[in-house]
Amino acid sequence: MLGCGVVLAVPAALLVVRLTGLDAGTPLAMPMVLFPYATVLGVLVLGVTAAVPALRSRWAVAVAAVVVVAHVTLLAPRFVPEGRHVPAESVELRVATVNVNAGGADPRALVELVRAERIDVLAVEQMPPSGVDALDAAGLGELMPYRELHPEDDSSLYSRHPLSHGGTTRIDTAWPQTTAEVAVGGHRVRFVAVHTYYPLGDPERWTRDMTALASLARRSGPDTVFLGDFNASLDHAPMRELLAAGLTDTHAELGHGWARTWPVGHALVPPLIPLDHVLHGSGLVGVSVGEHTVPGTDHRAVVAVLALPPETD
Repeated sequence: MLGCGVVLAVPAALLVVRLTGLDAGTPLAMPMVLFPYATVLGVLVLGVTAAVPALRSRWAVAVAAVVVVAHVTLLAPRFVPEGRHVPAESVELRVATVNVNAGGADPRALVELVRAERIDVLAVEQMPPSGVDALDAAGLGELMPYRELHPEDDSSLYSRHPLSHGGTTRIDTAWPQTTAEVAVGGHRVRFVAVHTYYPLGDPERWTRDMTALASLARRSGPDTVFLGDFNASLDHAPMRELLAAGLTDTHAELGHGWARTWPVGHALVPPLIPLDHVLHGSGLVGVSVGEHTVPGTDHRAVVAVLALPPETD
């Protein structure tokens, strides 16, 4: 019985952190990425305490049930597709984001992904200047001749369509975030290529990055796409603040709420944590989303199809 109580303490503690937002700016941000795993752990404890006579206790079962129900209540919405209607005349944008691991990603594989998925706009994080040349040599320049490149600032944008109003943001983030606009289907869609600091290195710096992005999102309007490596899961308080600023996570919108994108490239360790996201404003609707492995990088690429419904009078 004591052992079950000790094990149950893990999901219970993470539930308290999740409900109170204590992970913002603190080292508790690291264990918070394990919240879905803690839910599974809670279910196992509930099953054991209810099924094993020697461990069965009314109070133990009740406490375990409360913890599990609370976890499931918080997680369930991201596994239920929103089912927003997409008019047949909507214009689609195919977007992708990939952290190229300081240039370690295979440029030919990345270009092939862009070609196969017919990507319109690509956000690239952690690409050094040499990576720009490697991608062009692999053929990216032919597929995406328009670009807003800021490898020195840690993020860049490539596009099949002409870009305008490009540059980097002047907000309080560890690295400037690259932005540009694409005109398509009567809309001007603003893209922000995101790369935040990481909570393991400095949780306060990471939280300031996320808070600055939330402030930017509030000013960005409905036709906005934030995509990149957020170093955050949907259970982090700063990520929830960013979403509350008017953005929708495409994975959760489509019912794929546990799309693990990091780490990859390890034979014995599968992807465990969803750090890479495509977030969009209310003027767009998610149509599809998926993850793709690009050899040489430690993050999976995320590819999403977003629809732009026609404007109504």
